[in-house]
Amino acid sequence: MHKKKTYPADALRKLSELESKLDYRFRDIYLLASALTHSSWANEHNTQHNERLEFLGDAVLEVNVSLEIYKRFPKEREGGMTRLRSRMVSEGKLAELARSLDIGPLLFMGRGEESQGGRERPALLADAMEAVLGAVYLDGGHEAAAALIRRLYEGRWPEAGTERKSKDYKTRLQEATQAILHSLPVYVPLSSTGPEHAKVFCVQLDLSDGRSFTAEGASLKRAEQEAARIALEALGAGESAEK
Repeated sequence: MHKKKTYPADALRKLSELESKLDYRFRDIYLLASALTHSSWANEHNTQHNERLEFLGDAVLEVNVSLEIYKRFPKEREGGMTRLRSRMVSEGKLAELARSLDIGPLLFMGRGEESQGGRERPALLADAMEAVLGAVYLDGGHEAAAALIRRLYEGRWPEAGTERKSKDYKTRLQEATQAILHSLPVYVPLSSTGPEHAKVFCVQLDLSDGRSFTAEGASLKRAEQEAARIALEALGAGESAEK
């Protein structure tokens, strides 16, 4: 359990702004604080970090997104549903949701992690978003979490029948580069940093026209997906170009 002295009072008061954006009031505000606590802060202050809540939130998110896909896309087959779910719960999508809620400035983060741009790192924002969902589930139950997920994703769903858009970024980039550059992208792992329980992977993506892109993720797969997303935007084949 968190001790009240762990968090500055002014920081806890700011959490009410996030509650307003979530349209959910916590009975236990320390659950929300815990969801926003990065391991770097927890290590400095001898308290819990948000990884257990992230684990729970990931499961809550997946089942609710799966249910919504089942309802919204009655003609979609299993493969398409799986690809669409992957897209809707991807690191990039979760980071997008976190930014829409201004979660970054509210994160409890160690000075070293913050100095390295941790508040803007997609992997950390995505993890915090999942942890917030886990916190809502513990505080208010499944229906509260499900209602929040519905609100967060409102207006973010693709139209039915857009199977090509539901493909993951790596698949879409492969198709785009074959069509535009007549070649395939190359992914080169650059580094992995941090402790075993919170590693950050960095990947470089090379295109045959000489352009290179780098991205980070909580896993090698996530880093590659984020690099592919960036490359798609550079090629003019990203989501904004498809609308």
